[in-house]
Formats: sequence, structure tokens, C-alpha cells
Amino acid sequence: MHKSVLLQEVLAHLSPKEGEVFIDATIGFGGHAEAILRAIGPKGTLLGLDQDQEAVDWLKANLAPKYPNLIIEKANFSQISEIADRKGLNLASGILADIGVSSYQLDQPERGFSFRENGPLDMRMDKDRELTAEKILSDYGEEDLVGIFQRYGEERLSKTIAREIVAIRGSKSLKTTKTLAELVEKTYQKKGLKRGKIHLATQVFQALRIEVNDELGSLEKFLPQAIDLLATDGRLGVITFHSMEDRIVKQYFKKEAKGCICPPEIPKCQCGHEKRVKILTKKPITASKEELNENPRSRSAKLRVIQKIGK
Repeated sequence: MHKSVLLQEVLAHLSPKEGEVFIDATIGFGGHAEAILRAIGPKGTLLGLDQDQEAVDWLKANLAPKYPNLIIEKANFSQISEIADRKGLNLASGILADIGVSSYQLDQPERGFSFRENGPLDMRMDKDRELTAEKILSDYGEEDLVGIFQRYGEERLSKTIAREIVAIRGSKSLKTTKTLAELVEKTYQKKGLKRGKIHLATQVFQALRIEVNDELGSLEKFLPQAIDLLATDGRLGVITFHSMEDRIVKQYFKKEAKGCICPPEIPKCQCGHEKRVKILTKKPITASKEELNENPRSRSAKLRVIQKIGK
């Protein structure tokens, strides 16, 4: 089962209290959610969203019976405003988004997220989506593949790997995680490059997963909605797992923590932008040594937290 990262840090910084309304925008298997539910008590309400039907089904069977004040909805976190409005929960005391892939998803070969065990090249967090990693590899042009690997994976052999994929896909199908991982490894070997601390296919797999699930686009849609949904003094916490996500969160929080955002050369403000939040974490919070020992997958987790301010 998924181990929730930075659990104590989330509780300390979001500070859930008796009777409050909270939203867990990526509830998964409910590790953070159950801790929040205990803190807000039976008079509080927790809305939990997740796009993975398997997680939703598990929550309804295992967590919901214990907590009648838990509302579960199958939805992407970018749909947070729509769902909260429908449920009449427009002033939340706290919102959490943990936007990493769960250990459960990684450990299921049939989901196709990991190269450690062989499985289909799927990578969909929401199985209702049509786009899969296999479709990307079979249908996208070479330049499109290069762009994905560079933009979302920061892969240094993007062009060579894309060329290899296009060269073989006419005669040999790319349908399994093992096939793709081997192709990447062989590409590195041809260049005389050796494996470092991480598997050579890590960045390619990351890039494909981001493209399949529109992860960065969903994050960009989520952030302004989440701030709008917060009550005054309400807190938003976001846990990211790679530099691109963290950069988006950091820059958006920084922008919303300022007033005027006009370029310096404009002498008088024309943007009308108002400061909406204050940043509670000047630097992102990372896992303790104890947590790293217990859960090595927490090594890349970063938590940033803001608080909404009144006018």
C-alpha cells in the first residue's frame, strides 16, 4: 500500500482543526486524508478527489465506512472548483495536493508506470483516458517525441532515443515497459555512456507519463482554483516529485504573494494584480532522515505551503 510522504509535515503546516472543511485533491489510498479526518473530527468535512478508479473503489470500501463525513469523487485535481461547487464546499480551511505517482500504481506491472517489472506501456492514472504511452510511441512524429523527452524528462539523448523509436516501430512494436527500457539502455551503450544512480530509462518513462496524464497542464489549472476555494487564512499545500512541478508551484506561489506584477520599466501599475497569499515555506520541506530510511521513494518529495490573506 502507498506510504504517504511528509505526513507529519503536512499536518503541522496545514494545521487541520475540529469542525473544519478540507479538500484532499489527490486522495489516493487515503493516508493523508485519514490523518486529516481524525484532526477535523465528525463535525468537519473532507472532500477527496482522485482520478484513479481503483483508488476510489478502495476508499469507498475501506475508508468511507469509518468516516461518514468523507465525500469521495472520481475526478482529476484540475476539476476541483467544479466538484467543490457541486458539493457546496467553497470555503475550505485547507487543501492538499500530493501529485506524485502512488507506490501502488508503481508496483502494479499492468499499469505500465515502472520499468522494473514488465507490463504494457499504459501509464494512465485515469483508465478512462484514451491516450497511452504505447499510442504516443507508435503515433507521434520524431520531432514530437524529441520535444516530450526534452521538455518533460530533460533527457540528454532525446534526439537519439526518438530516432531509435521511429526506426524500429515499423517492424517491431513497442508494447511493453521492458522493450522500451531495453531500447533506452542500448542507446546509451552505443554512446559509451554508463548508468548513474538512477536507471537510464527513468527520464523517458517520466516524460511519457507526464504527457499521457497532462500532469503539468492539470497542475497549472489546479493552482488558481485552489486559492479561490480557500477561506481567509486557509492553507494550501502541494507536494511535488520533480523539478518541473516544483518550479510551477514555486513561481505561482511567488506571483500570488506579490501585488503589482508589471515589468519594472512600467512606472505606474497597469496589471491590477493584488497580493492574495503569504508563503509559509520559504524553502520546500523535504523528508527527514528517518522517513528516507523507511520510504526511499520520499527522497524527491517537496512540500510548499501558502496561506490565503484577506483584503
